[in-house]
Amino acid sequence: MPPSNAVSKKPLLAAIEAGGTKYVCAVGYDPQHPLEEVRFPTRAPRETLAEAIDFFKTKANEIGPIEALGIGTFGPAVIDPSSPDYGSILTTPKDGWEGFNVVSAIRSALGYQLPIVFDTDVNAAVLSEATFGAGVGRKHVAYITVGTGIGAAFIHDGKLLHGRLHPEVGHLLIPDFDTAIGKNTNKCRFHTSCFEGRAAGPAIEERWGTPGNLLPEDHQAWNLEAEYLAAGCVTLTAVWSPDIIILGGGVIQKPGLLPKVRNEFKKQSGDYWPLPPLKEYLTMAQLDQEAGIIGALMLAEKALQEAAIG
Repeated sequence: MPPSNAVSKKPLLAAIEAGGTKYVCAVGYDPQHPLEEVRFPTRAPRETLAEAIDFFKTKANEIGPIEALGIGTFGPAVIDPSSPDYGSILTTPKDGWEGFNVVSAIRSALGYQLPIVFDTDVNAAVLSEATFGAGVGRKHVAYITVGTGIGAAFIHDGKLLHGRLHPEVGHLLIPDFDTAIGKNTNKCRFHTSCFEGRAAGPAIEERWGTPGNLLPEDHQAWNLEAEYLAAGCVTLTAVWSPDIIILGGGVIQKPGLLPKVRNEFKKQSGDYWPLPPLKEYLTMAQLDQEAGIIGALMLAEKALQEAAIG
């Protein structure tokens, strides 16, 4: 039987990694060691959140009261706590989610004002990678995830970097490398040639007629993908010059792709910037599938700290 938080003398934290295709919920006392997790498909908002809330209520009955919640969500989303729309999802093709306020719905369902920090899923991931993973010891950490979409997040002097909204690196405009090989694939409905529209998983599948995970390592798809990923990394280097760029998500897991990205980065950058060795500068995420939920538990810790300060 799991220990109660009365016995552990630590607050029980809850977390949601709210992905566009999958929800992950967890509880624990220590972000690095979730006690229990559950995963289920992302459906309509109320149906999805009902399953999440049922999990949390069950764990609260079994273990003890949940004292804070961290949410790392797909975006774009309103993550400024001072905004009246804090907790809302913005423009998205996902049915029913646009304009839906996740924070308000959860608090209403729970029936009490649980301390909540609401941020992006990629911000949650960079928190965990900078603290426990590939970015340990670096002050300025960039994290790019490449999967069904492309997202990025930044740690600057140990803190998440926010602007008026949050970084939307997936919609950086980048060169069109498709034309040179007789292709013209762009999966973004907003832009003619952006990072996500050219390089995310759906673009790979549409361009070649096969999902990326089924394409062989020596397929020309990966040379093209390396060009696009390198272009994104070169742009981030020009704009911000982080200590390290960490690459995560399903696409970068293809064996042999990261070395191609490094080689292409060297070509595109022209050795303009003084950088660490590229094997250190462009590196793979270390926390794999757990980065988002560990980071969301860290957001719950932040919620608890902010509540204590008042």
